[in-house]
Amino acid sequence: MKSIFALSSVPLVMTLGNSMLIPVLPVIEKKLNISSFQVSLIITVYSIVAIICIPITGYMSDRFGRKKIMLPCLVIAGAGGALAGLASTFFKDPFAMILAGRVLQGIGSAGAAPIVMPFIGDLFQNDEEISAGLGDIETANTAGKVLSPILGAFLASWVWYMPFWFIPIVSLASFFLVLFFVPKPKDKDDEKQTLKNFAKSVQEIFKREGRWLVSIFVIGGIIMFLLFGVLFYLSDTLEKKHQIDGVAKGALLSIPLLFLSVSSYLAWKLIGNDKIRMKTCVLIGMILLSLSFAGLWWNHSFYPLFLFMSIGGIGIGIALPSLDALITEGIEKEERGTISSFYNSMRFIGVALGPPVFAYMMTNAGWLIFIVSLLCGLAALALVLFNIDPKEDENEAAKTV
Repeated sequence: MKSIFALSSVPLVMTLGNSMLIPVLPVIEKKLNISSFQVSLIITVYSIVAIICIPITGYMSDRFGRKKIMLPCLVIAGAGGALAGLASTFFKDPFAMILAGRVLQGIGSAGAAPIVMPFIGDLFQNDEEISAGLGDIETANTAGKVLSPILGAFLASWVWYMPFWFIPIVSLASFFLVLFFVPKPKDKDDEKQTLKNFAKSVQEIFKREGRWLVSIFVIGGIIMFLLFGVLFYLSDTLEKKHQIDGVAKGALLSIPLLFLSVSSYLAWKLIGNDKIRMKTCVLIGMILLSLSFAGLWWNHSFYPLFLFMSIGGIGIGIALPSLDALITEGIEKEERGTISSFYNSMRFIGVALGPPVFAYMMTNAGWLIFIVSLLCGLAALALVLFNIDPKEDENEAAKTV
């Protein structure tokens, strides 16, 4: 339990690194006198760097060990937050240095949070223990998403750049928890991969499992694109259209995230290690997400906005843990670090694209937001229906044994 608790703190570094800043972005926009697109880069730069680095750190964690990569990356993530905080505190025009700090955070997060999934697979042998451990991690992650907008708004109510300073605190706490409470998995010398073997392994995995894996990657990317894009839209709308800011806005932003967190926890309890249930949960989740955007297209005034976004939050909450479990249960232990790195890269692509794309649509054609979001949800639903077949995956696995 101590190791699970310690590892649960690691995704918080990533979650707080983005979600905590969402309610603060309009404030930063005003303070620095920059455009909505520019302020969205604070999220995007972090995510783009993570996209590039995650496959590298995934390989390095397979090659040198999870803990050896995770610990220094937590330090780098904290240093990035400190740099952004220092620039905001002492520089007259800190925007460029804030982005530089976010680059460091992206590097650090790439070598920390995405390694947690395969780390859980390394620590436990029993599939049920692995599934339960992943459930605890995802629940902690989604709970962090619920609290982070409130926390970010609360910290910014003191000084607008205070959320940047909070990142080093979280990173340092997570560093010591992992250092003292997470055991080092036993490494086997014959499992160490060279770069050539790594490339060959990736090629073989995608040749064998590519159809359903790529579909899961794309669905994960779509979900994060919609989640962060809509949160950016909601934060901007509450402040500029409804004149709601500060902690009150953070609390409102947390409403759909609360539904996401609760549904994620319940989904983990339901799916166990049953792949049929996993697919069913992803299918139901994408149906709910698509329906939520159809509803928002029809009516996105104040109260329907939160109603339909909460329905979408339930859909995402049901789908995400099931996607995680499909990858962990469907891939051999020695390949999990590699595959989860690609999966997390795809999720970060969604995070990177969400705020700037939604900012562009908000500025030029706000009506497009709900149409584009609905089409994305329907595309994800089609991928689940036609490309993810747990029975087929299990039969293929049986043939290879």
